[in-house]
Amino acid sequence: MALEIAPGKTTIGWIGTGVMGSSMCGHLMSAGYKATVYNRTKAKCAPLVEKGATEASTPKEVAAASDVIFTIVGYPKDVREVILGDSGVLAGAKPGSILVDMTTSEPKLAEEIFEAAKAKGVHAIDAPVSGGDVGAKEARLSIMIGGEEEAVATVKPLFEIMGKTIVHQGGPGAGQHTKMVNQILISTGMIGVCEALLYGHKAGLDLETVLQSVGSGAAGSWSLNNLGPRIIKGNFDPGFFVEHFIKDMGIALAESRRMGLSMPGLALAEQLYQAVAAQGYARNGTQALMLALAKLSNVDWTAKG
Repeated sequence: MALEIAPGKTTIGWIGTGVMGSSMCGHLMSAGYKATVYNRTKAKCAPLVEKGATEASTPKEVAAASDVIFTIVGYPKDVREVILGDSGVLAGAKPGSILVDMTTSEPKLAEEIFEAAKAKGVHAIDAPVSGGDVGAKEARLSIMIGGEEEAVATVKPLFEIMGKTIVHQGGPGAGQHTKMVNQILISTGMIGVCEALLYGHKAGLDLETVLQSVGSGAAGSWSLNNLGPRIIKGNFDPGFFVEHFIKDMGIALAESRRMGLSMPGLALAEQLYQAVAAQGYARNGTQALMLALAKLSNVDWTAKG
């Protein structure tokens, strides 16, 4: 592959400068890469523009100015619009450029994008991430990658700036399938985290002390050790939005049905998170599951630490 990845030689494009995207693009800029950025809400581009990025008015303009174009947006419909739309990435991408979609999206859409990109001489990679806002800010994301080996190897230096665990999972769509595995694990695990803390509170325990005992043992998990303290403090600000998590669980359930799998735990988690959204917490973090579970038991959950 002719494309050489190096600061001063490679220009990047970034579409989606939200909770995670802004930090991720910022790391690439700090490493010396020139960036062109786009977000539907222009104000969200401001921090990157202040850092030296050029703001474009459409995804097409981003692609035309870039060697490697990253997208991380909300929903599959957004992915379709910013990549396949009339003013989307593939309308402006140069032959030989590389498109990297880091949105958690549908595996079949990743395959469709790969084929559409290939027809235009563009290489497409699906590379969803895990680690939330903290992982994005600290550049220690887990990046799950689907696509052709040569294209993946070419952009690996950029992945290494944003993440710590970088694994090529297979062909187009394999990154998205791996992210579904990740989300299934988290969704059911969050039920355990919230129910355990709810139990501890009702039993009269000091929850911060409880975390010292259970967080480092067999019951420990990323969610318990990173989101548990936020739950105890009554901090339900988003590292990852409930509404986006519901979207991910919906994709996983649809893929499960397609494969003939029964997933009762995932279905329960999805229904509980639907309750979280119905109670008005769709734009809170995934740890807001505690608010819905506490309400079931008539517990007023504010700060419990």
